[in-house]
Amino acid sequence: MRNLLSDSFEISKGEQAPGNVDIELGLQGDTASSAQPGFKGFFEQVREIEKLLETLTKLLKDLQNSNEESKVVTKPATMKEIKKRMEKDVNEVTKVARLAKSKLEQLNKENLANREKPGFGKGSGVDRSRTTTTVALTKRLRERISEFQALREVIQTEYKEVVERRVFTVTGERADEETIDRLIETGDSEQIFQRAIQEQGRGRVLDTLQEIQERHDIVKEIEKKLLELQQVFLDLSVLIEAQGDTLNNIEAQVTNAADHLQTGTNHLQKAKVLLKSKRKWTCIAIILLLIVVLIVVLSLKPWSWGNKNA
Repeated sequence: MRNLLSDSFEISKGEQAPGNVDIELGLQGDTASSAQPGFKGFFEQVREIEKLLETLTKLLKDLQNSNEESKVVTKPATMKEIKKRMEKDVNEVTKVARLAKSKLEQLNKENLANREKPGFGKGSGVDRSRTTTTVALTKRLRERISEFQALREVIQTEYKEVVERRVFTVTGERADEETIDRLIETGDSEQIFQRAIQEQGRGRVLDTLQEIQERHDIVKEIEKKLLELQQVFLDLSVLIEAQGDTLNNIEAQVTNAADHLQTGTNHLQKAKVLLKSKRKWTCIAIILLLIVVLIVVLSLKPWSWGNKNA
């Protein structure tokens, strides 16, 4: 499989790994990822999934271009060549999507295992980073599959329009909806073109018959393969929901911890104020006590006792 990622995702031997990299983008280098506790092998797996997503993007564009090209083709040989190309691409799509899903499931399992290690439990910075990155990648894969499903619908719609034009070109008449639907379903255009074959000869209509058959085969193949992605899409939706619940629980725990920390800080502030107040009143009490003692002493006039005795 070709490496479709840009070289910017790789850190060269002479460069230092960046100290502050957005892990959701999976751009961390080998050195940095192995140096950071709790991320051993994580970013290498992220880059592998990124490459698979890039491959799906490339395959989607190739299929879209092939579909556009097929709309103006009238020669059966050319249509056959496009058919082979599209079949190869759509087979690759199914394989790559399943592989990416498998790697995401493995990454999710490793996130859960990593959470059991000391210091990396639920709510820790490492756990939040790993979970957020995995959720983001899973959503991106699901979006890619949605784009292929949308392409399948476009191909089916445009296929019907092309068949209608071919029938009108050969017969000079517009076929009814039922006839077009039957042709799309079976690919058998012999019966529909019987009159044209009798009037023009089978040789003149043969190219159109073959071109419609080739087009029918590729549309059915694409429909079959891309429908297989529906199960992958559903599996990803379940995985995202589970990851989302985990992420929400983690964020809730972090929020609760922050609330508890703030409450504790408030209590400490109040205790500090009370302590200051207590010290203040203690000092005032001591001063008042000294003043009272002084007043009592002065009122007794102990210095005059000696004169009286004399």
